[in-house]
Amino acid sequence: MAEFDTIRATATAGTRTAQIDEGLRAHMNKVYGTMSVGMLITFAAAWAISGLAVTSDPSAAVAQIGVDKYLTSLGAAIYTSPLKWVIMFAPLAFVFGMGAAINKLSASAAQLVFYLFAAVMGLSISSIFLVFTGESIVQVFLITAIAFAGLSLVGYTTKKDLSAMGTFLIMGLIGLIVASIVNIFLASSAMAFAISAIGVLIFAGLTAYDTQNIKNTYLQHAHSGDSEWLGKAAIMGALSLYLDFINMFMMLLSLFGNRE
Repeated sequence: MAEFDTIRATATAGTRTAQIDEGLRAHMNKVYGTMSVGMLITFAAAWAISGLAVTSDPSAAVAQIGVDKYLTSLGAAIYTSPLKWVIMFAPLAFVFGMGAAINKLSASAAQLVFYLFAAVMGLSISSIFLVFTGESIVQVFLITAIAFAGLSLVGYTTKKDLSAMGTFLIMGLIGLIVASIVNIFLASSAMAFAISAIGVLIFAGLTAYDTQNIKNTYLQHAHSGDSEWLGKAAIMGALSLYLDFINMFMMLLSLFGNRE
């Protein structure tokens, strides 16, 4: 009888483990899927807005920015008026707002807010299509995608606890944000280069850390069976990895992109 109970308990534990593993795969697929849709929205919005901001017709131009390139009135409003500061800091406000309101939102509402944030981010980074060549944008994007995939895989598979590294990286990120704000007014090219180089390392580390954190969060709460909470956790995980990817891409583009 005791042997039968042991066998039954072992079988039950094995079934439960298999269910958790299957649930984890589904959870991570949702995280990466949501992040990927957000990326598509961001780059589609950036490309569309940059197209509306520039014209080759001098008669419809507000300012010339290159050979046969002129800003439209929309482009001037976005890139040369005080509105640019609102656009620049709008994504940061979205992140803080979403983090504060996540407990009050349903999973579907949180997903909608995330996609809206991705569109706002597209508006914020749309100038890359005016500053850098299309070829270099594609090249740096592919490099970022390969690096991101490798780093995320490391975070998912490593047995090492990355929480200590995460604390250090978050402190570095705060310093990076402060330095970036200061350099808006200093406009130092040397400081901009240093910020980009250090930023690549910080967001590379955060990619591995955030992936492990998303995995561990699921494993800690898988037994609760709260699908609504896990759905919102997947959205917040997608947001974390999305920010890691976008920021790493922007830093690498600043370092290696070919300018128009």
